[in-house]
Amino acid sequence: MKKIYFIILIIFLSSCSEDKDKESKNGLLKITFATDWKAQAEQGGFYQALASGKYLEKGLDVKIIQGNANINIPRLLASDSIDFGMGSNSFIPMNMVVNNIPGKAVMAVFQKDPQIIMTHASNNVENIEDIMGLPIMIADASIGGFWLWLKSKYSFKDNQIRKKTISLAPFLRDTSSIQQGYLTSEPYLFEQVTGEQPKVFLMADYGYPSYGAMILASNTMIMKDPKVVQDFVDASIEGWIDYVYGDPTLGNKLILSENSEMTEEVLFQAIGKIREYNMISNEASLGKDIGKMSEEKWKNFFNIMSENGVYDKDLNWRDAYTLDFIEKGN
Repeated sequence: MKKIYFIILIIFLSSCSEDKDKESKNGLLKITFATDWKAQAEQGGFYQALASGKYLEKGLDVKIIQGNANINIPRLLASDSIDFGMGSNSFIPMNMVVNNIPGKAVMAVFQKDPQIIMTHASNNVENIEDIMGLPIMIADASIGGFWLWLKSKYSFKDNQIRKKTISLAPFLRDTSSIQQGYLTSEPYLFEQVTGEQPKVFLMADYGYPSYGAMILASNTMIMKDPKVVQDFVDASIEGWIDYVYGDPTLGNKLILSENSEMTEEVLFQAIGKIREYNMISNEASLGKDIGKMSEEKWKNFFNIMSENGVYDKDLNWRDAYTLDFIEKGN
């Protein structure tokens, strides 16, 4: 199986690299941007920027490469196989520092990580504190992630953990069950099957300090081509403003053409959730503050994780990001 994954990776790297360092027609600069999963609303602003010509206006001929379960964005950046990549959460660029991968976050689309805890409406749980001591279905990958924050802030214990599978069936069968999920995914699936709305607790609203959907760039790109980085960031922000607060038609059309498993209904409900929960901005600014990151939030994330043994306390955590391409603050 490992051999198969290696072959897949080599093929992926080859497909990413074959057009590298070539100018497109009309003098445009070819740029490759790899996402963390198949085309979906959680990447919608990037597809909107591509479909509406925002990148072209900056002189960039952008190719978006869909992610999959085996994609390793940091490795692709380190091998110079892509120009930019998408970081799902704050662990990604922080782990790049740990592994001496020369790259960092230059922008964060999601000010709130979309991770949620979900219960049935009939459940007596009214807030995250009520879950302390109760069984909760958690994915293996999350045990070393947001679960550490829950243990740190709410004194959750590892004996609460029950294995979360890809299927929603175990949650549907037991009305007393509790599980993690993604704001724009599991609640909608639950509603489609049951006709009811689950109780949703967005961990970011309780203080979970991770960013989401970050743009990652190599240190070489940042040092040698800062204008390219700035142009890609600026065009992406414009795309996200259009996608969430304007007309997402162009972006959705491109997403649907790229991902045959996606539907228009799923895309629109996801956009609605992004707005309802102020995931990337708030209704007052309507996206004008998209992309911001702050040293305070990064420090908070690092402190929690280092206190729980994820990172050495002497790690130079500031190497995980730069504020040079966005307005400082947030």
